[in-house]
Amino acid sequence: MWERTLQDLIRGLRANKKDEAKFLAKAVDEIRQEIKSDDMELKAGAVLKLTYLDMLGYDMGWASFHVVEVMSSPRFHLKSVGYLAAVQSFEQDTDVLMLTTNLLKKDLASNPADIAVTLNGISHIVTPDLARDLAPELIAMLNHSRPNIRKRAILALYKVVAKYPDTINHARTRLEEKLEDTDPGVVAATVNVLCELARHNPKDYLSLAPQLFHLLTTSSNNWMLIKIIKLFGSISPHEPRLVKKLQPPITELISTTQAISLLYECVHTCIIGGMLQGPSGDSLAKTCVSKLAAFIQDIDQNLKYIALLAMTKIVPSHPHLVAEYQDTILASVNDQDISIRMRALDLVSAMVNRNSLQSIVQQLLSHLVPETSSSTLPTAAQSLTQLTQLTPASPTSAGPQLSPSQSPTYRLVLCQRILKMCSQSTYENVTNFEWYISVLVDLAHVANVDVGTEIRDQLVDVVGRVRGVRRYAVKLMYTLLSDDTMLRNAHEDGSCSEVLWAAAWICGEYSDELAEPQKLLPYLLQPEISALSPDIVAVYIQAATKIFGSWAADVAQRWDDDDLPEVRAVVELLVTRLGELVSSPYIEVQERAANSLELFRFIQADLDAHKPRPPVTPGFSNPGPSSSFDPIPITEPRFPKSLYLIQPLFSTYELNPVALTAQASVPIPEGLDLDAWIVPPPKETVREEQAERKMKKVKKGMGKGKGKETVNGGKTKNGKKKQRESQGEVPNEDVLTPAEVEMPEDVAERARRKAERLAQLRDDPYYIIDDKPKLDEDDVDSIPVVRLEGMPSLSGPSLASQLPSLKAAPRFFSATEFVIDREGEMPEGAIVTPRNSTPVSRQQTPIPSESRVPTPPRLSSFPQYEVPDDDGLRTSTPEPIKVTRTKKKGAGKKKRTPVAAEP
Repeated sequence: MWERTLQDLIRGLRANKKDEAKFLAKAVDEIRQEIKSDDMELKAGAVLKLTYLDMLGYDMGWASFHVVEVMSSPRFHLKSVGYLAAVQSFEQDTDVLMLTTNLLKKDLASNPADIAVTLNGISHIVTPDLARDLAPELIAMLNHSRPNIRKRAILALYKVVAKYPDTINHARTRLEEKLEDTDPGVVAATVNVLCELARHNPKDYLSLAPQLFHLLTTSSNNWMLIKIIKLFGSISPHEPRLVKKLQPPITELISTTQAISLLYECVHTCIIGGMLQGPSGDSLAKTCVSKLAAFIQDIDQNLKYIALLAMTKIVPSHPHLVAEYQDTILASVNDQDISIRMRALDLVSAMVNRNSLQSIVQQLLSHLVPETSSSTLPTAAQSLTQLTQLTPASPTSAGPQLSPSQSPTYRLVLCQRILKMCSQSTYENVTNFEWYISVLVDLAHVANVDVGTEIRDQLVDVVGRVRGVRRYAVKLMYTLLSDDTMLRNAHEDGSCSEVLWAAAWICGEYSDELAEPQKLLPYLLQPEISALSPDIVAVYIQAATKIFGSWAADVAQRWDDDDLPEVRAVVELLVTRLGELVSSPYIEVQERAANSLELFRFIQADLDAHKPRPPVTPGFSNPGPSSSFDPIPITEPRFPKSLYLIQPLFSTYELNPVALTAQASVPIPEGLDLDAWIVPPPKETVREEQAERKMKKVKKGMGKGKGKETVNGGKTKNGKKKQRESQGEVPNEDVLTPAEVEMPEDVAERARRKAERLAQLRDDPYYIIDDKPKLDEDDVDSIPVVRLEGMPSLSGPSLASQLPSLKAAPRFFSATEFVIDREGEMPEGAIVTPRNSTPVSRQQTPIPSESRVPTPPRLSSFPQYEVPDDDGLRTSTPEPIKVTRTKKKGAGKKKRTPVAAEP
């Protein structure tokens, strides 16, 4: 009979590629017949073909019992086929594994060739049950006379320990003895197993330190040295004395070895083992950093990657050593390999400090600037020659490849890293906040990715925390709002349109820093803003209202009749532009535009009715007859009173930064249960209650007697109903039947429920109860009169001196420091540590205070910001006013915590 061998099966598969399924179906039928044969050679050949098909993805689990039969063959070449098939196809839940225990024990006691094959198979198919049963044989095999058997037994023992951990208690002594074995392969295998076991519990292997140290100083096997160094890296954090002992041999290895893998493991062990700490570790750290810097300059990308990864771990303890190679590290930020670029960004972010922040940020910003092409274009012949000289196999050849910084994903990560480096620990490393405001604006111009939200939040946060930078920020935001390019870019891609939101908010909130506020209003309400996001348009409207209120109150203080045409023109412009925004499809824009429009229409009407009045001269008396009964004359102000309509709405309270723990620090008032129901849900419906009540009454009536129409002393049901109607309590006819009688306890229950319902409605903020006594329309004397505190009188010649001042007194900024409010404002009653303002000295930065620009050159893609100087400085803003909310009448006995006023 002719049988198909494995070679025939492979040839047939290659010859029948068009009809492979039909060929395999026929081949498997043949294998099924062959594998049932009593001839072990034929059975082993069938198992070998099934093993090959299993590699192609065809299941051979149905033949697992036949595989065990081949494993039990006394012939070595057949036994190896069986173990190969078992390794290939057996899983942890294979049923026939329970039949192999005695077979494996028998093979472990056989000749060395069978033992080697068996140990290899055990390491792949071992299960917890097999590991428990075979552990004694494997431990005894560690003392075998042949080194190759001992080495295989050690490696197989690790798999047994992984499946049955209790084995290590019996094998620990034998493993330690193998560290002094005469064969280097056995020692290397033992070190490998101990290194893997020590990863889980390093403390248990501290006693092996003397033997491992001897091997470290005497062995020349690089791979074994790598394992030993890894093992020392795991156990040295648990034994401080071991660090000093390891420093000399590891330093020698770093200085002398040529193996890159061993060198990296030495550096990594020094980092994780704490060997770079203290005075003795400085020289070792310097050696490690110099070696890693050489790796960064190597052409091998793998070496660059691991060097950047290791340097990131050295930076926290030795930043000054890494800073020496700052230029080399920053050159990797623009590498073609994205993984190297990301590791370089991680390293740059970790090495930032107060002295290096500005130079690093400027160099990172330069990577975001698009590369401009040369003004002189190459000729067609030059371009053709350049293309023909390029070879695909040369990755470093100058080809028409895009710069890696042009990738949107990488640009987004780079922008986020810049913002994170500057804002970490509440701007701890920023020494010049005017520079940082400029960086944020530069980033908005060159980012071309969606980081506008992060830039917006940091602009608002910095200006709110640092008072000394507000004037510069307002002037810079004025330039940003009046820039048509920024508005056009926001229309096209919208990537950083949120920066316009921050610019409008800052100019509106700190409008007293604007030199000419009225010139900014046309930019805020220009027709082109309708294409922006509705959130931005709403902030534009709010900022325009605030700016006009500040400017109008300032004009009222120094009023001259010649100012009336200018104020009218500004108000007319605002009314026209807001009238267009009232028809916006967005409800937020509609609401703000409508509210502001009504205010400006009122101001416009007041301006139209205003007539110039002569100034009041002190000591002037009106000639003519007078009487002692003449009333005191009231002098009207010379300026329109509506100019002070908007300014008090926004300038009553100062908006301060809030601490991160402000909400959590507010104590819970006594008697307030946050888990209790505000309005408890009804237990059952009204109809169910009434039906239940009716059933009780019917049962009670049936017990007293049937057919009786008088209840409670002769009063009929109809008489009781009339009595209830006279009291204003009419029952619901569709629920209560005429036969129902209400008992006195039911009346009390209904009154109690009504009182509870009224009490709930009184505390419900969404339900209005008019429980105040109504006044007679003709009773004018009973109308309460409320005096408005803080409002000036509109009579008398000294009216201008009594009006609130829009601009504060001159604010003096120190030329050498900024004061940043890192803590923020806390509510009254909170138990916290006192808030301190941290002065940030500018003298620690190499930038001169008069120039206020960073030492590195400015980016050439956009011009330098020119901010005009203002000689009129202002004094500090008054302390924020604390407002305590009073207890409302009828609100119960709940205590309210006084809080700071919110805008």
